[in-house]
Amino acid sequence: MTSTNGTRVCFRLQIRPEMLDEYIARHTPVRPEMLAEIAAAGRRNYSLFLGEGGMLIGYYETDDDRAAQAYLDASPIAAAWEAEMAPFFVGLEGRPDQAATPLTEIFHLGDQLAAVSAPTESDHR
Repeated sequence: MTSTNGTRVCFRLQIRPEMLDEYIARHTPVRPEMLAEIAAAGRRNYSLFLGEGGMLIGYYETDDDRAAQAYLDASPIAAAWEAEMAPFFVGLEGRPDQAATPLTEIFHLGDQLAAVSAPTESDHR
């Protein structure tokens, strides 16, 4: 979803239950060079949330998601990281960062509050 603050992206992946502990260990912390690549790509406010049974929800914001994805696609650091992460996921073909299931945003508090407080044409009469 695009807003005045850029694009919000949310996605879902499924981690193999038997590999959850190792997946968590690899993210606490993520290698500094991969963190730098994510930031250099233009992704910010990036979070991963782990649900029951290995359901993983990711969220980030960016000004240009296509440009961020292209940057990471061309990055040898990101390619190596994604290759290491691929075995952790169920039913995934290709790089996890490219094959994740995108989720559709249906509500955002800030956007709706801004729409409610925005002046309408009838307010100017």
